[in-house]
Amino acid sequence: MDSNELLKKVRKIEIKTRGLSQNIFAGEYHSAFKGRGMMFSEVREYQYGDDIRDIDWNVTARHNRPFVKVYEEERELTVMLVVDVSGSRNFGAVGDEKRQMIAEISATLAFSAIQNNDKIGAVFFSDKIEKFIPPKKGKKHILFIIRELLDFKPTSNGTDIALAMRYLTDAMKKRCTMFLISDFIDESDYGKPMTIAGNKHDLMALQVYDKRDSHLPDVGLMRVNDLETGATRWIDTSSSKVRKAYDKWWYDRQQTMATTLRSSRVDYATVATDEDYVVALMSLFKNRGTR
Repeated sequence: MDSNELLKKVRKIEIKTRGLSQNIFAGEYHSAFKGRGMMFSEVREYQYGDDIRDIDWNVTARHNRPFVKVYEEERELTVMLVVDVSGSRNFGAVGDEKRQMIAEISATLAFSAIQNNDKIGAVFFSDKIEKFIPPKKGKKHILFIIRELLDFKPTSNGTDIALAMRYLTDAMKKRCTMFLISDFIDESDYGKPMTIAGNKHDLMALQVYDKRDSHLPDVGLMRVNDLETGATRWIDTSSSKVRKAYDKWWYDRQQTMATTLRSSRVDYATVATDEDYVVALMSLFKNRGTR
């Protein structure tokens, strides 16, 4: 797309998602993603019920009355968006294209992060690591990430979630919060790499899919193009046998994904491109808030 069209799309996403992060997600984000620990804030006079282990004996001795140390949560986190930029993200039959929704979800998470003074970065992956954007703070940095999400052209069309997990495990030395955003159309076995990444980092997953990914319409003979492999074939969708086989393929894929994520102890949500992703994000945040 040309630069003017791109700027308009970026601005539209900014207006929508910044409002969502301010008005809807602010409290949920804060409660769901805790800081790394507690840091010293100040001292105050001892009050009934204070833990005696918090008494500052040096200050107490100087003033000849008890004072306690006050701590506050160390809020600053590093948040990484791990975004699938494979060929299948360009598909859009029902609702928006996946890439549009992925950009909006990423922007909402990014604006929520900077409201809490967190740093935000991104990794774009296909069946290779396409781009690494180091974590930084600020609106300018977020707008750069949004532009890249909308206009980035990967060098490959495949998907390898396992590769992305191994890369993040090695690249991010300190513990961070990661959001894996993908349609999860991936034949690789990503269970073990995801478990390892989840043990080192705080990992969550969000599946963005199109209803046509999950179900074939009865429209007769239809030519189908695989956006990741480039393969093309004709399918007789008027055949109930064909449609049932496809439905089973999708069901089995979803079950495998859910089993893998649960066994890896990764919180996740799914959302279709014609659904409201606000509901999916709120569910993800609330589930984490109860852990």
